[in-house]
Amino acid sequence: MSRTYFLVLWCLLALAWSFRTEAQETESHIHVIVDMVQLNVAVTDNKGDYVTGLRPQDFVIAEDGIQQKIATFAEGNEPTRKVVDLAPGDGNSSPGPAKVSAADPGGLGSLVAGADVFILFDTSNYMYRGFVFAQDAIADFVRSLETADKVAFYSYSRNLLRATPLTADRSLLLRGVRTTVAGDDAALYNCLLLTLKDAAKFTGRKVVVVFSNGPDNASMVPPEDVAELAQSTGIPVYMISTQQAKLEPVSTTVFERMTAATGGKAYFAKSWRDERRAFASIRDDLAHLYAVSYYPQPNPNSGWRAISVKLTGERLKNYHIRTRDGYRPQPARFSASGASGSAAESDPN
Repeated sequence: MSRTYFLVLWCLLALAWSFRTEAQETESHIHVIVDMVQLNVAVTDNKGDYVTGLRPQDFVIAEDGIQQKIATFAEGNEPTRKVVDLAPGDGNSSPGPAKVSAADPGGLGSLVAGADVFILFDTSNYMYRGFVFAQDAIADFVRSLETADKVAFYSYSRNLLRATPLTADRSLLLRGVRTTVAGDDAALYNCLLLTLKDAAKFTGRKVVVVFSNGPDNASMVPPEDVAELAQSTGIPVYMISTQQAKLEPVSTTVFERMTAATGGKAYFAKSWRDERRAFASIRDDLAHLYAVSYYPQPNPNSGWRAISVKLTGERLKNYHIRTRDGYRPQPARFSASGASGSAAESDPN
């Protein structure tokens, strides 16, 4: 009887050891994916002119009041490069001294130049008037985006049409623009949400440019949800609308708040010439944005996190900054591959 007892006990101990070993092996190959928060920052003076030539040490970023360390930096269309600390006593008196690494083999250097642009065109029944002029303005905008990596052209009425997925082929894009036709009710927020989700799948800098001729009359998604997704994924939204939308105060307010919260801009064009000028302004803005990113410091807040970006020093204190004002961390993600305890980069927020 005792022999049988010890045999059973031995089997149970062996089984428990087997489970423990398998669990340890599994745990050793699971690592947390760390999110990099990406900011597109516009800096202007009191005249509205862009301020160029700033360096990483000129920026102070805080998340929920916790100061952050800049990881990558770029100005305009230059390649994004890794930021490294300067040694003490280097002669730089700015707080949080840093410099841009000129070479970073195998690291974060030269991540991306320019930005991927997603264009969303209103082809609802609001667009019967001035449709061809709007197509011309968008076509000119596509041609002028010489420094953009890739461009996608979508159109919407009640449903979203992915006319031309993200591509570097400008002829395909122009064909997509020219083949659009006007039709159904406008579900702007539904379709903008889908566009943002598409853009969020790609790494690097992304922006969404919307041309809308009127208010939304068919969406199921509230604009607040769309704005929060844009903020949390770090995608600036630019909106060009005609006077038709400005006639409705609610739409005007929504457009202005959404673009401001994401770091973009809203334009209300009185004529087709104004539409062209608005697209030119967006192109100019994209060429002057600072791309700044950081890995968040430990923060127990799993909800909305407020972002603050300031400039240091007396010389810079009167300049104006435009960027997104916060984000909500995405759900925790894990990977079953890789070495124990290693952290992997994910798509920037």
